[in-house]
Amino acid sequence: MNLPELAAFLRSRRDRVRPADAGLPAGPRRRVPGLRREEVARLAGLSADYYTELERGRGAQPSPQVLAALARALRLDGDERDHLFHLAGRPVPPAAHGPAAHVQPALLGLLDRLTTTPAQVITDLHETLVQNPLAAALVGRPPAVHGPAASLVHRWFTDPDARALYPPEDHAYHSRVFVADLRAVAARRGRDSDAARLAAALRRRSAEFAALWDTRDVALRRADRKRLVHPALGVLEVDCHSLFSEDGCQRLLWFTAPAGSRTAERLELLPVIGTQDLRPDGDDAPDDVERLAGRDDRTG
Repeated sequence: MNLPELAAFLRSRRDRVRPADAGLPAGPRRRVPGLRREEVARLAGLSADYYTELERGRGAQPSPQVLAALARALRLDGDERDHLFHLAGRPVPPAAHGPAAHVQPALLGLLDRLTTTPAQVITDLHETLVQNPLAAALVGRPPAVHGPAASLVHRWFTDPDARALYPPEDHAYHSRVFVADLRAVAARRGRDSDAARLAAALRRRSAEFAALWDTRDVALRRADRKRLVHPALGVLEVDCHSLFSEDGCQRLLWFTAPAGSRTAERLELLPVIGTQDLRPDGDDAPDDVERLAGRDDRTG
């Protein structure tokens, strides 16, 4: 690890990023053209003290997850991201997959501007790369796992808890959609790919997956209307939209609801609720949430 060069590189990239590029106000008292250290730390989900130590050429070797978060916060392109990993003495991760994957700048720029709707960037294997706070509040944060388990498709067919986000009566539909989507991805990426290996592994582990795979249905999941089970807000019916990167390896997802609908009203509560669980055991829609929404269905 080359700490002095790592520190210098971080400073140079921070100076280059304008606040507006990261969705931050410029402010009248800003003394630097780029981002402040504490702003980079906040965007990357790090403590300001930890990031300051890195810029001073001190501290422990950053993990791949920290480096990936810094690459996103500093808007690094692919070559710059790889250089950052080299300076930190870490293996360069694959460009499109895994928890340290590099989010494509165009999708990240759009995500930064989606401040009033839940949105996230995922890979074509349904690995969550980055979320805005509303998406984390709506669908939860992805588990801190690596390898095949980082893929929601893998967890869907191997871990029953992964299905809790959707009502049980919708599970069969989502199983079919996941398999058809994976077949399209595997065909595009070829036999020697993570997608093909994921499909082979799931055929061995899940009889449900194997049966659906043998139907040979194929369809990319471009848009969908789905029901989500939120721990505090109950069942929400949302429209899920997708914007694909040019190479098809990443997708920007965002969630909306028809104006004036019950779900639209409840989505307005996400900034208030955040990721806390307001639900008493056994309740789908607690009284506290009804009061926050300004309504109570029991009183008409």
